[in-house]
This record gives sequence, structure tokens and C-alpha cells, in this order.
Amino acid sequence: MATFTQLKSGKWRAQVRKSGIYRNATFQFKRDAQAWARQVEVQVEHVAANGYQPVPDDYSVGDLIDGYGQECNMGGRTKQSTHAMLKRELGTIPLKRLNSIHLRDLIDTRLQAGAGGVTIAADLSFFGAILKWGKHSRRMDLPTDLTINARRDLSARKVSTRSSERDREPTSAELENLFTYWKNNKRQVIPMATLCAFALATAMRQEEICSILWDDVDTAKRTVVIRNRKDPRKKIGNDQTVPLLPAAWAIVESMLPDRLIGRIFPYKAESVSTAFTRACTKLSIDDLHFHDLRHKATSDLFRSGLTIPQVALLTGHKTWTQLKRYTHTKPEDVHAALTVINNMGVKAA
Repeated sequence: MATFTQLKSGKWRAQVRKSGIYRNATFQFKRDAQAWARQVEVQVEHVAANGYQPVPDDYSVGDLIDGYGQECNMGGRTKQSTHAMLKRELGTIPLKRLNSIHLRDLIDTRLQAGAGGVTIAADLSFFGAILKWGKHSRRMDLPTDLTINARRDLSARKVSTRSSERDREPTSAELENLFTYWKNNKRQVIPMATLCAFALATAMRQEEICSILWDDVDTAKRTVVIRNRKDPRKKIGNDQTVPLLPAAWAIVESMLPDRLIGRIFPYKAESVSTAFTRACTKLSIDDLHFHDLRHKATSDLFRSGLTIPQVALLTGHKTWTQLKRYTHTKPEDVHAALTVINNMGVKAA
């Protein structure tokens, strides 16, 4: 029940007591107090019925996205750009009116912009996480199944949401051309040759390489700690100690400073990627990315005879399903491995 009391100042105080919940507010006019009280009573009845409050009339999808961004970890560039895109495309919609048609239109817009099914599915998953946050963290009655149904609509449209596995590796000739180009380029600020050699020796991601601290290098054990290593379930605190194999250790040892402070490679990962792409364009090397070095490095680790657990320790993969995407074993690799085994048998005899 709501009660209204006129104060000495002439203002009106509204009080609502219902289902064990108490709310009060003061207004200039009684009609405003009555309107507020009716709204509060509806919200209280809603909460009492299903545990969630109705979405406020003046609350937009953009407000929800902003709230999520302020409270939750926004991760890297991909997540941030997706956040901005969702706010741009959906932000002005009143949240209480959000429905499947809005997500249909979002999918249409993304397809027209050239986004693929994998990207759009990721967009919908991210928006689904925002809706779940609003429901369970802000206790708003939100339709969290909207994005699930929208992803099903992609299949009905024959839009594939399965990513094609990339198997591009740089050839020996391509690497030789790149290293020669960087060596002869006097304007090259980032030591790309050294950095890429380190990537090929460690199978690390470019973000990992550019974030390693000298403090995390153990010169006695020849190991390094990779902080917050990428993991789909554990975004923060996934630190991993990995060995620096001879080729990688030789690079680190040659760079050891007098004081172990700062980063080994104090450069932005984005700048490294740009420098790599620029060199490939200059040399007419088609469809080669810095991340392809990780593919080659992982395959080379297997070719050297390391086991799956040993390679997984270096790459940071948790399952064979994840790791095998980076493993490009060729028929000649099998022949080479068999030759090594046979030679070992001969020596033993």
C-alpha cells in the first residue's frame, strides 16, 4: 500500500510498503508522488512474482551496454570494437522493447557490411553476455534467449558460423626475404627480425611477446612467465611459466640488460602487426600474417620430436582440439620422423 504525507514545506512524501519491500521519495506535487508510487508498486509485484524487476521506461540498450562496459572486463581490441558496434546499431532502442526483429536487422546490417557468419555469431554471443549481465547482475527482466534464437536464424539463412582452419605457414624463401628486408631497412625502428625469430623459436602470440617483462625471466632455469595468457574461460590471472628453448634463450641472452626492468620487447603489438604486413606488401608476399609464425613454430616443435604435452606447455593450449589447429603435419614429416626412428634403432644395435 502507498501512503502520501504533505510536509510542512508543502511537498509530498510517498511511501510504499509491499511484499516486505519499502520505498519512499519526496515530490513537489502530489500527482507526481502518486505516479511514482504506482510505478514502484508494479515493480515490487513484478519482483515478487519472478525475482526480477521490469525494465525502466527510460532505459535504453545503450545504457545497458555502457553499464556492462563499466563493470566488466572489456578485454582487447576485438571486444572493444564489438562493444562500440553494438551501441552504434542498437543503442537508441528502448531496452523494454528489444525483440527479435531488432536482432534480425542487426544481422542484415552486419552481412551488408561484409561481416562473415563467424564474426556475426561472435557479435551475438557478446550481446548475449550483456543481456545475461543485465538480468543476473542488475536483476532486470530481460529476454536472454533472444541472441540464442538469433544464432539459430543464421543457420536458417545458410550463413556458416564455423571458422575455416587456417594452415598458412611462411616458406623458407619468404622468411629469408623478410629478414633480409628488415636487415637492410635503415628506417626500421622495431627490431622485426629479432622479434620474428623469437616468435618462431617460442610459438608465442605477438601480444605475449610484447608484454614479457625482464622480471619474469629466470636466467638460471631459462624460463619466462607469460602473464594473463589467453584462455577462453580464465581472462585474468592465467600466468604460465614456459621454458625458453635454445634458439629462444640465445636471443634473450644476447639482449640481457644491466638492470632487469621493463619489457623485453617494448613495442605495441599493433605496431608489430602493421610492420609485418607492410613488409609482406612491399615484398609481394600474399596472405601472410604475423600469427602464421605461431602456426609454423608449433608445427616445427612437433617436427623436432616433442610430445603433445610438451608442445602444449609452450603454446599454452589446454586441449588437443585447440592445439591441432596449429599442427600442419605433412607426408614428408612422417617420412622424416620414421627415418630418425630407424636410425636410432641402427645405432642401438
